[in-house]
Amino acid sequence: MAHVELEINERKYKIACDNGQEAHLKKLGDYVEGRVQELVTSIGQVGDSRLLVMASLLIADELLENSARLEASHIGDGATEQTEQDEKLSLAIERLAKRIERVAENLRAN
Repeated sequence: MAHVELEINERKYKIACDNGQEAHLKKLGDYVEGRVQELVTSIGQVGDSRLLVMASLLIADELLENSARLEASHIGDGATEQTEQDEKLSLAIERLAKRIERVAENLRAN
């Protein structure tokens, strides 16, 4: 099992991941850090836990919004089956959600 050190809101977190997933986990961590810094800029430092929860909610909102858009595009064009590309996108969104959940679990464990 590999480990990646992420820095979010000037704090370092050592997170375990599957071998070969280090770069991907780093990219996810960078995305979360970006969202946290957007919050810090708009509302200030309100504590690591609160910032992480707020960033998680923003990311979950993005996920649900994109999922709703995908679903609406199928309803609007009368499609009875998803296209192969849309199926791949849907699976990618699900995998991303699962990875976010694993990262959150690892953060709680550390």
